[in-house]
Amino acid sequence: MQFKTLTSHSTSPLFQNPTFFFNKLPQPPPPRFPIPLFPSNLSLISTTKKSFRNRIVTVSCISNNRDNDNNGPREIENGSDIASVSEIKVSEMESQSIWQQMKEIAMFTGPATALWICGPLMSLIDTAVIGQGSSIELAALGPATVVCDYLSYSFMFLSIATSNMVATALARQDKKEVQHHISILLFVGLTCGCLMLLFTRFFGSWVLTAFTGSKNAHLIPAANTYVQIRGLAWPALLVGWVAQSASLGMKDSWGPLKALAVASVVNGIGDIVLCSFLGYGIAGAAWATMASQVIAGYMMIEALNKKGYNAFSISVPSPDELLTVLGLAAPVFLTMMSKVAFFSLLTYFAASLGTYSMAAHQVMFQTFLTCTVWGEPLAQTAQSFMPELIYGVHRSLEKARMLLKSLVIIGAILGLLLGVVGTSVPWLFPRIFTQDQNVIHEMHQVLIPFFMALAVTPPTLSLEGTLLAGRDLKFLSLSMSGCFSVASLVLLLVTSRGYGLTGYWFVLIGFQWARFFLSLRRLLSPNGMLYSEDLGQGDLDQGKLEKLRAA
Repeated sequence: MQFKTLTSHSTSPLFQNPTFFFNKLPQPPPPRFPIPLFPSNLSLISTTKKSFRNRIVTVSCISNNRDNDNNGPREIENGSDIASVSEIKVSEMESQSIWQQMKEIAMFTGPATALWICGPLMSLIDTAVIGQGSSIELAALGPATVVCDYLSYSFMFLSIATSNMVATALARQDKKEVQHHISILLFVGLTCGCLMLLFTRFFGSWVLTAFTGSKNAHLIPAANTYVQIRGLAWPALLVGWVAQSASLGMKDSWGPLKALAVASVVNGIGDIVLCSFLGYGIAGAAWATMASQVIAGYMMIEALNKKGYNAFSISVPSPDELLTVLGLAAPVFLTMMSKVAFFSLLTYFAASLGTYSMAAHQVMFQTFLTCTVWGEPLAQTAQSFMPELIYGVHRSLEKARMLLKSLVIIGAILGLLLGVVGTSVPWLFPRIFTQDQNVIHEMHQVLIPFFMALAVTPPTLSLEGTLLAGRDLKFLSLSMSGCFSVASLVLLLVTSRGYGLTGYWFVLIGFQWARFFLSLRRLLSPNGMLYSEDLGQGDLDQGKLEKLRAA
């Protein structure tokens, strides 16, 4: 029995929809989902224009090339040819230079920064505005932002699960599965948002009191005012995160960019008007941030609707579906909670040093978080594109390793750049944040550890994003919880020795570098996900079978 290949009557790139014809037969209906549904400007899978001759690119015997010597379709003579087709891999990434690939990655990660920078940027704007008026309210922002921002980071598992599930479903070319994942995750996000709104309403003051301690009781009223107002945005915040992550899983990073621009403008104008002109202080900053988060969430829902999906469709997950989500979310939740718990513990120990040290730590740590989120899109790139290279129809571990190499190089360059810029701002322009000379002195004491901790963060996020994309969640959660446990013990030791705020920041250096070396060792292991050909083979074999049946 002879199998006929399908040829295109154009030399269009692989991601364009070609018109197929059987040789000497009427034109059949197009195969179901023959190509990825959501192409990206990042050419990690697409072919280059220099190599279009006689290349079979899928196991369904679909060829996007045309033989210049023979315009008819090429035939596969026997079963051995079918076997050889299943082993052919697209090699266009190898023809790209590493710098070309890094440039294309940067085109995706630039707009993707919106997902991560929005929250810390708003808190940094609040810090700068409040710091001009009152040192007490500036110090109160420390525990207040822990409750608002750090607790929201604990729900980052929802964002990561959405991006991972959507990207994997798209790699399998199943649009209905994508819509179903979005619907059930929107329900989970809305439910978590409502629960957090109630939690901050009834237990916000108690959490702040337990966190700040009796020495800082005078900060509780101002901090609680900030928490209660921002808590109103919890449902919109988490639903918006699901919508944002779904868009990024579809390799669209322009939606988050627009949301960032609008939300930042709203927050900045609101802070200036409510705090500087109307004198509402910390309450005005909270209202401005809350409004900007609601607007950003609505914009992300609308962006998802424009892609052909219904972001207002919410489905209650079945018990099996809930277990599937929990199976992915639980290790991610443990990972995020370990990081959030360490950062919270760092702020907790800083609060014991007094108002000046606490205010200085608030400024430096908010600056640190604002800088580190610029590396998060590298992790998002790995989560958006790695599933297709590891599990998808176009599986290629060699291309996955090359992608990781590009991400780490970009991360190293970005880390150095962020370290220089991030350190220069509080060093040269500290009065942007406060006029208090005592606070400025404390800020300058931690500039060196600030730089060292910040420089390694972007490449670390690239490595951890790859582990998330490959669903090596057990290792990631265990390594992060291990780093947290060891760092917590070191913090206790540093406190007992009286090393102060500088000592706490050197502990942060150890925490960040330990994450980097553990993740790097895991990915470079010969038995790791990027070197084991058996990983994801079941999904690949299923895709092969479906394509061969279609042919």
